[in-house]
Amino acid sequence: MTTKRVVVTGASSGIGEATARRFRAHGWNVVGVARRAERLAKLAAETGADTFVANITKQSDVDALRDYLAKSGPVHSLVNNAGGAFGATSVEDSDPADWQRMFDVNVLGMQRVTSALLPLLRRGALAVGHADILTVTSTAGFTSYEGGGGYNAAKFAAHGVVGTLRLELAGEPIRVIEVAPGMVKTEEFTLNRFGGDSDRYEAIYRDVVDPLSADDIAETIVHALELPGHVNLDMITIRPVAQAAQHKLVRGPLTPKASS
Repeated sequence: MTTKRVVVTGASSGIGEATARRFRAHGWNVVGVARRAERLAKLAAETGADTFVANITKQSDVDALRDYLAKSGPVHSLVNNAGGAFGATSVEDSDPADWQRMFDVNVLGMQRVTSALLPLLRRGALAVGHADILTVTSTAGFTSYEGGGGYNAAKFAAHGVVGTLRLELAGEPIRVIEVAPGMVKTEEFTLNRFGGDSDRYEAIYRDVVDPLSADDIAETIVHALELPGHVNLDMITIRPVAQAAQHKLVRGPLTPKASS
């Protein structure tokens, strides 16, 4: 039986790190990709994952990643996880530089990696019968909210790219999967968004029962890719029970209503 090899971007923290660790626990060969070499070294030492230092907003780095993968073994699956949110102000008051950063990593970076690795994924599909491109987007890509203009726009765009890619690859044995998380408690992501303001970070999750964890998303990703190759979970929306919708978050205990 062929041991599958998966490439996970944004593997130095949060959902990406949890996903790389869970794939390794399930026996996959993993290539973790991120900018921070020291974080990747820790991941490699603790899990046995292979790693590659790259900034996916730079085409030269993505080309180097492609070349490394082509020389070092087959590629069967890609998890486009690298992303981020920067700033949470109104459209009027936003810094366009923050929007540029969000588009560069959430949209253009995802396109660069997908385009570069598609030939490798096609070769991988020949060996095992199918290949996978799974992209982590967000429920922010379906519902707008105040202060989310730049992130909403980037994730709406990423969602659109995934849908287009699925149509363009129709007829090939390549699954195109989207995982759209709602509220996930990942400290680094939220602190980056709020410029390191820990009070705003704590306020987001205060009194919310069991917000999702990075490992919850990682478990979902691994499950989707381990289903039989003819099964495609086009889009998975995943929220904590306390979050009924993007704009409907319950704070405090979750209790059944009294029976009538």
